[in-house]
Amino acid sequence: MANIRNLDLNLLLVLDTLFEEQSVSRAAKQMRLSQPTISFSLNKLRTFFDDELFVRAGGAMVPTPRAEALRDPVKRMRTLLETEIATAAVFDPGTTERVFTVSTSDIGELVFLPALLEALRTRAPHVRIVSRSMPPAELQQAMTDGKVDLAIGYFPDFAGGTYFEQKLFDHPFACLARKGHPAFVRGMSLAAFLEADHAVVSQEGRSQEIFERALAEAKLSRRVMLHSQHFMTVPLLIAGSDLVATVPRAVALAYSRMTSLEVFAPPMSIPNIELKQFWHRRTQQDPANMWFRRLTSELFLRRDPSTSGAGFLFA
Repeated sequence: MANIRNLDLNLLLVLDTLFEEQSVSRAAKQMRLSQPTISFSLNKLRTFFDDELFVRAGGAMVPTPRAEALRDPVKRMRTLLETEIATAAVFDPGTTERVFTVSTSDIGELVFLPALLEALRTRAPHVRIVSRSMPPAELQQAMTDGKVDLAIGYFPDFAGGTYFEQKLFDHPFACLARKGHPAFVRGMSLAAFLEADHAVVSQEGRSQEIFERALAEAKLSRRVMLHSQHFMTVPLLIAGSDLVATVPRAVALAYSRMTSLEVFAPPMSIPNIELKQFWHRRTQQDPANMWFRRLTSELFLRRDPSTSGAGFLFA
């Protein structure tokens, strides 16, 4: 039995074309190859199958019984290659039912999902989004395993050649306090800010680290009365107390619209949060992932969705 490893798939394409054309010259013309190339391929096929495969009868090349037995299997193989394997890389956003899994924080959901979902509604109506938040090590393993398509947000742990990244925009911090807070009636001064009781939210997104480093570098300190892992409860607690929170601006704006809170520009210098999209190198050439990254870039590159209507109260 011949070893299939020694068979070039291109030879089977030549064989299928010879079945159709029954002529070396016509087969060469259809495949846009030279006649010597087709003849050479036919000789290799004859050697592999140990059979003449085609014999001349009048002006045509007639298949031998061995070749006739190969006709249908070769045709099925070519159809499989052309309709399933060769087209597997084609991605049509208008018809795909692809599920994209995105890792982002709840802040990221506030910033990115509204515009993203609206764009998908018209451009890829059958696409679904799964948003997940997870610790850095778990996220990196999930991206390696193909369980997460894209990470969007602040992920300082991503580094090296395993991941690609694209910076989207810089996102600032803002301060939240209840309306009528006695310390901020005339604005938020640095002294009043540092003397106030603070609420801190720490999550996997780790943007809080940026603020903490800014305080340390400025040699400033404040009293933290509440540590929480949940953004949802903080605005309610601030609204009913004299607590102050320093959070990403998107969070501050969202809460100010839902509760009786005021948004202040921080009374100190805090570096912006660099928000990026990350993907694993295994998906660098994946058409679906490439389309999704381009869409994200189109929507958010140098465009912070929370910028419009910021409504800061400056001291």
